[in-house]
Amino acid sequence: MINILFEPNRMEAAVMGEFTLADFHEFEEKILNGLPPQGTINLLVDLRDMLGFTLDVAWEEIRFSRDHANDFGKIAIVTDSEWQTWSAFLNRLFTHTPIEIFGDMDTAEAWLNGIEAGNTA
Repeated sequence: MINILFEPNRMEAAVMGEFTLADFHEFEEKILNGLPPQGTINLLVDLRDMLGFTLDVAWEEIRFSRDHANDFGKIAIVTDSEWQTWSAFLNRLFTHTPIEIFGDMDTAEAWLNGIEAGNTA
């Protein structure tokens, strides 16, 4: 299951349970419909409650990253899974978008908002 929320210049997606191909297609459709006609959008992906994903989702994720390499300003991924971290690093090969991995939501949001660690101004 996936929950998606749009904010100005930002999209948040939270995956819960098994991430299926149907979930990924919903994610892809909503992202494409939410992209601004000009410019980019930041993406925050919360994978802390994801139990797993299928191989076809992994393949679609790589295809999507390659096809939309310039549509995102920044991508923050919140996870505590080493496997998901490696998957995110693999996606870096297919996009010029900065992708960072975080263990908590606050740090991920701060990075998306351009706030450096320890800087609250």
